[in-house]
Amino acid sequence: MNQADTRMETRCYTLRFLTPAFLSGADQSGQWRSPPIKHLLREWWRVAWCRSHGFRDDVAAMRRAEGALFGTAADDRQAGSLRSRVLLRLGEWRPGRRKQWLGGKEPRVRHPEVGKSGMSIGAHLYLAFGPLQYDKASRHTELAHSPAIDAGEAVEIRIAFPAAARDELDEALWLAHCYGTLGGRARNGWGSFVFDGLEGTAPPLPLRDWRQCLDREYPHAIGQDDRGPLIWQTGPCPDWSVLEAKLAEIKIGFRTRLEFHSGKNASHPELRHWLAYPVTNHSVRNWSSYRLPNSLRFRVRETSGGLVGILYHMPVWPPKGKAGNRDRSAIEDAWRQVHQVLDKRLTRVKA
Repeated sequence: MNQADTRMETRCYTLRFLTPAFLSGADQSGQWRSPPIKHLLREWWRVAWCRSHGFRDDVAAMRRAEGALFGTAADDRQAGSLRSRVLLRLGEWRPGRRKQWLGGKEPRVRHPEVGKSGMSIGAHLYLAFGPLQYDKASRHTELAHSPAIDAGEAVEIRIAFPAAARDELDEALWLAHCYGTLGGRARNGWGSFVFDGLEGTAPPLPLRDWRQCLDREYPHAIGQDDRGPLIWQTGPCPDWSVLEAKLAEIKIGFRTRLEFHSGKNASHPELRHWLAYPVTNHSVRNWSSYRLPNSLRFRVRETSGGLVGILYHMPVWPPKGKAGNRDRSAIEDAWRQVHQVLDKRLTRVKA
């Protein structure tokens, strides 16, 4: 991007949530805030940059371009800092409108590993533990911090950026519109949204063979295999509550497909550990502070028949941290089995 070019372009949309969002302010209560939205745009800009540069693994070049556009905060006083040239403004900052959860109306799903022979659990609590918690007094799932942003809430958003960065910023906006989620537990479909008013032709998908994506530790592409993009879609549901329950069933299904043969403090990781870590009641010795986010992401979309769930895989090589030896054959085996489960239960889509 030519920094001497001072021309700016603007985009104005309405950001509307399809599922409740757990965007937290300083007091942990839900409120509309612009920093998480800008951060999400930055994440998808990286994906757009990688696609437009042939997915070459050049972190230094990507960071230079990112810093020139989104700004930097230099640790070295000699290096100086760069102000962001991407400006984002919300029509208003306000608290969310959902002050209570669903009480006794939360749907329940069966988990075969809870109890001696399996039992039903709160579907929403399973997918949003942390922002949601179990209240022993009421025996219902409740908000850990009230309020949350509710499904259907909307606000005007205005974005300005250098004209020279138009292609990659527009692509990032499209990707966020189609695949982005905001707030706590966003990878489980919470905080799904749309940019009402977004027009034009959708850009090419950032697709790359999922096994090749394991050459780096940051998300940069949506995986694909011999059958096409690793993107699946559920059937339509009448509302977000029912759909999140369906997503909970699916997640329980593909995770329990990879059975554990050890309990706490296992001497080595098993296949399910490579999907995401930590895992309740199934710790790995020497992984006390290790964190591995799930690279299979959930998203909710609107269709003429109702809301559908979108599941897509953005493979990454697990960060080393305390993981020690990262077994590539085990990692590939784990995800191959997940793909097989999803192919049996859901429909592949191209976008």
